[in-house]
Amino acid sequence: MQPLSDERAPLEGVIETSTGALRGETIDGITRFLGLPYAAPPFGERRFRLPAPVEPWPGVRDATSFGPTAPQSAYAGALGELLPTVAIPGDEILHVNVWAPADATGAQYPVMVWIHGGSLKHGSNALPGYDGASFARDGMVFVSVNYRLGSEGFSVLDGAPLNLGLHDQLAALRWVQREIAAFGGDPDRVTVFGQSAGGATVAALAASPVADEVMRAAIVMSGPLEVKAPADAGRITALIARELGIPATRDAFAAIEPERLVAAQAKVAASGSPLGGGPAFTIAIDDDLVPASPSDGFAAGASPDVPLLIGTTTEEYRLWLVPSGAVNKITRLHLVIGRRAAKISAAAVRRYRANRPGAKHGEVFGAILTDVLLRRSEYRVADARAAAGAPTWVYEFAWRSLVRGLGAAHAVELGFVFDGLAAPDSVALAGASAPQSLASAMHDAWVAFATAGDPGWPQWGVERTVRIFDGADDPVTPAPRLDELQELGG
Repeated sequence: MQPLSDERAPLEGVIETSTGALRGETIDGITRFLGLPYAAPPFGERRFRLPAPVEPWPGVRDATSFGPTAPQSAYAGALGELLPTVAIPGDEILHVNVWAPADATGAQYPVMVWIHGGSLKHGSNALPGYDGASFARDGMVFVSVNYRLGSEGFSVLDGAPLNLGLHDQLAALRWVQREIAAFGGDPDRVTVFGQSAGGATVAALAASPVADEVMRAAIVMSGPLEVKAPADAGRITALIARELGIPATRDAFAAIEPERLVAAQAKVAASGSPLGGGPAFTIAIDDDLVPASPSDGFAAGASPDVPLLIGTTTEEYRLWLVPSGAVNKITRLHLVIGRRAAKISAAAVRRYRANRPGAKHGEVFGAILTDVLLRRSEYRVADARAAAGAPTWVYEFAWRSLVRGLGAAHAVELGFVFDGLAAPDSVALAGASAPQSLASAMHDAWVAFATAGDPGWPQWGVERTVRIFDGADDPVTPAPRLDELQELGG
C-alpha cells in the first residue's frame, strides 16, 4: 500500500501506511502517532542481525502510547540525577514517534528527524524533553527514532554486522522516505538532527555514501566526528565477553539474555566517560556504511550538497566533571600526564590557563578536552566544506545554567532547541527560570534551517562566523578562542 497522496484528506486520527492502519490522537491542533514500528523486533533469531522488515498488521493499530525502550541501565551517580531514563517493557524497540500539524494534507511540510544521544548506551525517544509538538506547531512533521543501544547495537562480534544501531537509524530514515507523506511530510525535505552520541551518528550518516538517499540537510549538536577501527571499537565488547566468560561471537552474545548483557556492560563501562576515556561504545569503521570518520569524510568532500549546521556548547566538560566533583580532584600533575598522553604541548596548556585566570586545574583540563574531542574537528570540517563551497553554519551555546554549577555544559541546550523549557528534562539541567527568549531564538533557527536551508546568520567562510547563543545578545562573531585551537594544531 502506498503512502497517502496529496489528494487525501487531512489527518483525522487514522491513516494508512504500507504495513497497516494507525490510529493517533489530536491535541491542540497537533496529531501524534507513537511507537510506529519501522523494523521487526531485533530479538530471537533476529538478534545481532540487520534490521528486518515489519510484518503487516490487520485492522487499526493503536498509536497513542510510547513504544518499548531499548535494553539499557540508568545513568549512575550524579548523572542519573540530571539525565532521566525511561523504561518501557516490550520487544518492539525499533520504532518512531511522529508529530504533525492536524491539517496536514499530503507531502506539504518539511520533516525533522531526531536521533537521541546517550553515549550509545542510554536514551529513548519517549523522554518528555523530546516531545515534538513545538516543531509541529511551527509547521514541521517531527519524527523521533528509537534504535538499538549498547551491546545490542554497537558490539564488534564475529558473525555479526558492525554498527547495528546505526543501521537501525538508516532503516528508520528509509521508513521516513516511504511513509512520511501519509503524515503530511515531504520526503524530499528531510533534516536529520541529533545531539551527543546522536550527533555522532547523524554525522556518520551525513558523511556516508547513503546520505543523499535519506536526508536533505543535517544538524550535528555536540557530536564527536571521529570513529574507530573495528579492533579499537571492539575493546569494550571483548571486556564484556570476558566478564561473561564467553567468546565475542554473535552466537555466544545472542545466547545471553538482554538484561544480563546490560548488567555486564554497565559493570565494564563504569570506569569510562566521554571525557575521561575508558571502555565505551563507539561507531566502527565499516566499508559500506562508515568508510571513514566523518571528520575525514567531510574534509575529503563527502556530501557537498547536504547543508550542515554544527556546533557545541562552550563548556561541554562540565556535565561530567562538575556534578561528580571530579573537577576539584584534578591536579597539576594530572594535567601534565593528560596533556602528554594526548600529545598536547605545554604551550597550549599555558594558553588555555592564561585565557582563564583563576580557573581550577580541572577546568583547564576540561576545556582542552572539549576542544580536542569536539571543537577542533568541527572547525576542521567547517573549513574544508567552506573551501569546497558546501553550505555550513556553526553555532556555540554559551548560556550558563546555575543548576549545580553546570554552566554551558553538554546537553543544557536541549530544552532550548525543543522550545520545551518546562519539560522535567530541561528543568533538571537549566533550572525553572531559563530564558524563553533564548529558547525561541534557538528553536526558530533550527526550524528556519529545516524549512529554508538557512538558520539566519552567515555561512562559515574565511571570516569563520559563529552564532553565539548566550541568552543576552546572541551575537554573530568571528569564531571565539581561535588562539587556543591554533596551539592545539587545529
